[in-house]
Amino acid sequence: MKNINLLLVLATVTLTAVSCGSKKEAPKEEAPKMLVLYYSQTGNTKAVAEEIATKLDADIEEITMVNPYDTGFKATIDRCLQEREQGIIPDIQPVKATVADYDIIFLGFPVWFGTYAPPVANYLNQVDLSGKKVVPFCTFGSGGLESSVKDLVQAEPNAEVMPGYGVRAARMEAMPKEVDQFLKANGYLEGEFVKLEEFPAQHEVSEEEAAIFDAAVDGYPMLHAKAKTVATRTLPNGMEYLFTAEDLPRENKPNMPPAGELKVYVTVENGQTPVFTKVIR
Repeated sequence: MKNINLLLVLATVTLTAVSCGSKKEAPKEEAPKMLVLYYSQTGNTKAVAEEIATKLDADIEEITMVNPYDTGFKATIDRCLQEREQGIIPDIQPVKATVADYDIIFLGFPVWFGTYAPPVANYLNQVDLSGKKVVPFCTFGSGGLESSVKDLVQAEPNAEVMPGYGVRAARMEAMPKEVDQFLKANGYLEGEFVKLEEFPAQHEVSEEEAAIFDAAVDGYPMLHAKAKTVATRTLPNGMEYLFTAEDLPRENKPNMPPAGELKVYVTVENGQTPVFTKVIR
């Protein structure tokens, strides 16, 4: 009887050992491979690209031109206008990175004439980003992220174009903190971030709010508008305003028709003067 009991115990131990040994650990999910690819004319977009790549420990490459634009603003714009009129997209050097090796592509560019700069248009003509997550980021004078995204979706209809980040060239000092919050809020980087509340319904601007708008856009030659309605929300260090404004005729260009209704984002940090962060035309 003792021998039978001993055999049963041994059998139970053996079965338990076999059962435990047959369990397989779930494979760990590999982190997505990321590439930061960008074109930069003045160095602003390069600074954003390097900030993103550093925080994510991602690969990074610059899109370069065969015949680079002049570093001067007027010469660059004049050439770009001429190329647009002639339907010319300037040639770029071959990009070394193979996009097939990456899961997420951060694509950076300056905004010219409401969309990504021509060297990026050339790159998109050469590559197929189908099945990739594409995260646009850009620098601009007043705005253009939203219109650039529309063009990007049209150029790469089978890519998953994700929410993007944009910053005015006049606000580059705010960029590192904003990039950190952007990456965390969209799940590319772990850590705490501030989740902003939605803007409430707009109301007619008061005299004080109109003065905030005027102060924010004062001195910017490409924005001549009058605030009509506004909505506000609280920031950790101040207030953010979303103005709906009416574009006004420019005194120095009376033949230029107004752009119509504009959306203008303005922030007022505690103790600081108002500054507009972007315009949606």
